[in-house]
Amino acid sequence: MYRYILFYKPYGVMSQFSKRDGEKERRTLKDYIPVPKVYPVGRLDWDSEGLMLLTDRGQLQHRLADPRFGHSRTYWAQVERVPDPVAIQQLEQGVIIENYRTRPAKVKLLEPEPTLPPREPPIRDRKSVPTAWLELVLTEGKNRQVRRMTAKVGFPTLRLVRVAIDRLHLGNMHPGQWRDLTPPELELLLKSVGMRG
Repeated sequence: MYRYILFYKPYGVMSQFSKRDGEKERRTLKDYIPVPKVYPVGRLDWDSEGLMLLTDRGQLQHRLADPRFGHSRTYWAQVERVPDPVAIQQLEQGVIIENYRTRPAKVKLLEPEPTLPPREPPIRDRKSVPTAWLELVLTEGKNRQVRRMTAKVGFPTLRLVRVAIDRLHLGNMHPGQWRDLTPPELELLLKSVGMRG
């Protein structure tokens, strides 16, 4: 029997089960998930939060991680200042990051701002600089891509939360919680990647 686990990764947790040399203070997935032999499908940086999928089924990991299959990932990014329509259009069309043009994305300003659990520690708050929330739907996952994209168009990311992977959503989970996929979720996920149960 394969395992399929959803995890709400908190801020400051590494997307791996083992600590690297010199990272004794940082928490890992092992601090939260007591299930052996499951591995994350993709990563979230230690300073990002949100939905992770873990499984022991290698073929599913491959299909979801490979950009050729183009599975969506939805992020909510709190950025410095309020992006104008030009910046949003640039993000949608793709921006150049280190000689690479990002794929087209779906981007919109979230109004009102989303309801999320408070981050620990909270973001730095500058009274003179307003913030806004963007929803970005990407079909690729380059290293620190959302942060690099928003910085490129002049609106640095302060807080980043992945809220969906393909058709899987955070729902009412809280940071640090994990659970197995429900049968309907698993059926939808496997169907979207062309696999059977």
